[in-house]
Amino acid sequence: MAGEDLLRTAGTVRKRLGRWLEERGIGWLKVPKSASDVARLGAGGGRVPVARAVIRSARRPRQDDPMLVVHGTKKFLDRVGSSTSAPDDVSTTQLGSWYATVLFWKSRVALFVSEETLLPMLLPLAPAASVLDRFGGGLETLLYAHGVAAPFIAAELSEVGQCRLAKTNNRSVLGSMNEFAYLADAFRQSTEAFDLLALSLRLAETPCSPLYKSHVTPHDELLARAAR
Repeated sequence: MAGEDLLRTAGTVRKRLGRWLEERGIGWLKVPKSASDVARLGAGGGRVPVARAVIRSARRPRQDDPMLVVHGTKKFLDRVGSSTSAPDDVSTTQLGSWYATVLFWKSRVALFVSEETLLPMLLPLAPAASVLDRFGGGLETLLYAHGVAAPFIAAELSEVGQCRLAKTNNRSVLGSMNEFAYLADAFRQSTEAFDLLALSLRLAETPCSPLYKSHVTPHDELLARAAR
């Protein structure tokens, strides 16, 4: 009798789980089809096992949810956190995913670069544990300083929801980021007074070879993207 009750319960769970899986495009799970199957599965305490992949999927946001993927260099991930993204995670922001590294100045700085526009942004790294939490505020300030319209900024910030860390996988963006790091160091040594926002704006005026066929500089590429 207990086996039959457990089978009915499993059937109800099966239907609910089926609807949940269908919504997310996840493959079906094998479930017990007879009382003897239930008895065998219930030997460990009456629990019907569920695939770990489904559990992980339930904990992760759906891909149509707002998401920002930050691809960090090893020195960035060593200080901020390990990779947390799945292979199919994609940024939902109009500026795309961002790349990040660390500049080892007297006060360490995080350098972020937009994959879509090569827009650079400098933020204080410390405390490293909260640098991603400060990303949205820094981006808002930077976009306003570039003269981007408020509706675009609001839309972009609304997509900076779940933040996922990943390893770098675009050599072209890494090359531009290394160039920005070199120029930033040169610019800051050329003057006694500088701030990270002013330095970010100056870097955005740098002609970048990946942008030669479009708008040449990250600043102009950003404005073109925001005007669409």
